[in-house]
Amino acid sequence: MSVLQRIAYYQNRRDEAPNQQLARELAAARDKNGVREIAKNLWNENAHVSNDCLKVLYEIGYLEPALIAPYVNDFLKLLTQKNNRLVWGSMIALSTIAALQATAIFKRVDEITSVIERGSVITRDNGIKTLAIVAAQSETYRKKIFPYLVKQLETCRPKEIPQYAEHIVVAVNTKNRNEFVRVLERRLSEMPPSRAARIRRVIKKTNTWN
Repeated sequence: MSVLQRIAYYQNRRDEAPNQQLARELAAARDKNGVREIAKNLWNENAHVSNDCLKVLYEIGYLEPALIAPYVNDFLKLLTQKNNRLVWGSMIALSTIAALQATAIFKRVDEITSVIERGSVITRDNGIKTLAIVAAQSETYRKKIFPYLVKQLETCRPKEIPQYAEHIVVAVNTKNRNEFVRVLERRLSEMPPSRAARIRRVIKKTNTWN
């Protein structure tokens, strides 16, 4: 049986368990040929197949990102699809390989920010995470991306602030720390205690840097 036949669709399953199991096995075996077969079917005409394949790939990304890093351009292209599941799934995949494929992703940063602006909650959350990881890889990337990330902190809904702050902190250094902290402190008054505590933990983390 080919690995493709093991995705949920071909198992007549509507749950994600077969896709998650397949991802675990491909990751554990470092099965590049199996991953290639799944990646090829990101472009399958059957939307159920392409959706399942993307699920397998980003689940692999959580475990062994290097296995799916070669398919960065596929994930970037899928961001333009009308199928929303492909869009947010691709953004999740990008977030898992952002440190490995920062250069390729940075070249498309303007397109990614556009997708974030019009995207679903999952797309936005993982888009912010992706850009923050890319920004952390070099000062050039940070200078371009960090102002956008700060703007998101300034304008996002209060309930999104803790998660965004936790994502963005990887792109913070001694040069931009004060700006980052000022934005968070200004928005603390909007937070219930549990969210405020998360933000204070992020701020405390930056205060330990020399």
